[in-house]
Amino acid sequence: MKIKKLLAVLTAGTLAATMLAGCGNTNQTGKTYKIGLCQLVQHVALDKATEGFQDALKEKLGDNVKFDLQNASGDSATCATIVNQFIASGDDLIFANATSALQAAAAATATTPIVGTSITDYATALDIKDWTGKTGMNITGTADLAPLEEQAAMFKELLPEAKKIGLLYCSSEANSKYQVDIVSSELEKLGYECKEYAFADSNDVAAVTQSACDNSDALYIPTDNTAASNTEIIANIANPAKIPVITGEEGICEGCGIATLSISYYSIGKVAGEMAYEILVNGADPANMDIKYADQLTKKYVKERADELQIAVPEDYEEL
Repeated sequence: MKIKKLLAVLTAGTLAATMLAGCGNTNQTGKTYKIGLCQLVQHVALDKATEGFQDALKEKLGDNVKFDLQNASGDSATCATIVNQFIASGDDLIFANATSALQAAAAATATTPIVGTSITDYATALDIKDWTGKTGMNITGTADLAPLEEQAAMFKELLPEAKKIGLLYCSSEANSKYQVDIVSSELEKLGYECKEYAFADSNDVAAVTQSACDNSDALYIPTDNTAASNTEIIANIANPAKIPVITGEEGICEGCGIATLSISYYSIGKVAGEMAYEILVNGADPANMDIKYADQLTKKYVKERADELQIAVPEDYEEL
């Protein structure tokens, strides 16, 4: 009997230890964390990033995390109002989804941890001159930058006969300009003539797109939030004009493009959530955390538009 009892105790102890080990990096403090989520605008890519962020934290913290999700409807001033409300509420961390949201959060606090995502280039967004891969501030996060040289090379793969490329973007989005400058330089190396077509906001998307289509053989649109919110307008102009559009991200491509070099916004959002967990629970310092980049890149195309324009798509492209 004593042996049986001893075995029972050992078995129970082993089971308890196994259960504790299985908890892994879950929250053992019982504290409930409040996180303010500021998303610049509602569209597929940013929505997926927010979803990934929340899923990562819910997986690790369960009911011990509370989210306050606010959408700025594309307005930078509203981003500032939102993040100031988060600070006034004493939120433990701010999640900034898109560049304007990140800039507003950075301007509002130097102490509350900030985790960003859907940021093309943190150095540009935060005006950091000597970039080391870390911000050196209360800010870290994930980037949505796909290799711009490879995006430019897609024009040669898909549109070798094109000569004039119009680069369409929002002038108020610093990271859009950053992408356009690099892609334009790469396209010129490939022998294309490039011209920028910048709209200030949603009000002049149609007029600027029309001008771009009238004077270009093809268009390039970077990861641009204003463009992403107005793909229907762009498609209604570019498609009838038979102007192919290559884009910097999947959501814009699905709305108005023919092809993109795609990353997973859900994935970069989820990684951002894991980084937030390290800050909140394990005490990681955002200033010393490397910005992380997408590790999965896929060439994708919209078959219907490619077929309409009689574009031959290489076999290494996946249908979107």
